[in-house]
Amino acid sequence: MKLLAIETATEACSAALLIDGEILERHEIAPQQHAELLLGMVDHLLGQTGLSIVELDAIAFGQGPGSFTGLRIAAGVVQGLAFGAGVPAVPVSTLQVLAQTVRTVHGVDRAACAFDARMGEVYWGLYEVGAGEEGVMQPLGPDEVSAPDEVSLPAQGEMSRGGWVGAGSGWSSYGDALTVRLGDVTAIDHELKPRAGILATLGAHWLSLGRTVPAHEIRPVYLRNQVTRAPRARRA
Repeated sequence: MKLLAIETATEACSAALLIDGEILERHEIAPQQHAELLLGMVDHLLGQTGLSIVELDAIAFGQGPGSFTGLRIAAGVVQGLAFGAGVPAVPVSTLQVLAQTVRTVHGVDRAACAFDARMGEVYWGLYEVGAGEEGVMQPLGPDEVSAPDEVSLPAQGEMSRGGWVGAGSGWSSYGDALTVRLGDVTAIDHELKPRAGILATLGAHWLSLGRTVPAHEIRPVYLRNQVTRAPRARRA
């Protein structure tokens, strides 16, 4: 299997190539430089391996939630590459990529992932390893956006399976509120970022299950349509 992965939903910009189980990755923390860096990363990886885009089986991308600008960059680049090469795309939740990164880095089975969504809210998702899913972190519900103290708890039966490892910028901004809400939090890694290398493994998993979309159906997932709140009207 040959798969390109692109992840630009946070301050990190990264691209990776998965070739028959081996992964090459370019990853850089570079706020507001994704547009300048991304295609260069892709060209470097392809040049390093001698592959061309048309030889790929698919292109995976972090579809969101996350930075509006970063999501548009990823969706636009992947759409252009996929359409030009005639290959399918594999959209993957950015929160799932972060959850899988938690598992890889910390070796745990449960992750509570949250990005700071501004406006007093977080993008969040609760994940754990699913039975028979080859170590893939699966969502316990849909990714959502809400105030930190409105994060929904999993069903009572899920609570007995152990504590959470919190990850993402939302924990840096709202760690106290999230900890109170979730209760059993064993560790927090608010600096952890989703990586294209991890995305590549998830993309390969979903590709094997046939979860792809054609280029013209590529869409970022924002979870909300506002970047900032509208200013309040001034009183006369």
